[in-house]
Amino acid sequence: MSGFEHFSRDASELEREIFKRGMLLDLDWSDRGAMRALAREALQGGAEHTQALLADPDPRLRARGELFALGVLMLRVMEESADTGVHTHGGTAWKAFGSALIEEASALPDEA
Repeated sequence: MSGFEHFSRDASELEREIFKRGMLLDLDWSDRGAMRALAREALQGGAEHTQALLADPDPRLRARGELFALGVLMLRVMEESADTGVHTHGGTAWKAFGSALIEEASALPDEA
């Protein structure tokens, strides 16, 4: 497994940061509806929306933008590890937000 340990380390670091943002936003990781709504906002708003949130002086809105940016990194780690045959996942926060992002992404209409 040598060479793939960084996926596990990346997942742990991302999980910790996602969890911290969730605490600030008072998220309930077991509330699938809330997770899907959050994921929908992240996906539909795109990079421009995330950038606006990251620049907002309100710490809760900035944390929301940080959560969305961390979601992008999380999906990238999962994709890169899958490309090497490694299944990477984090804890409760990772699974809740990651699952919601995947479900919402699959529900988006295909672009023509």
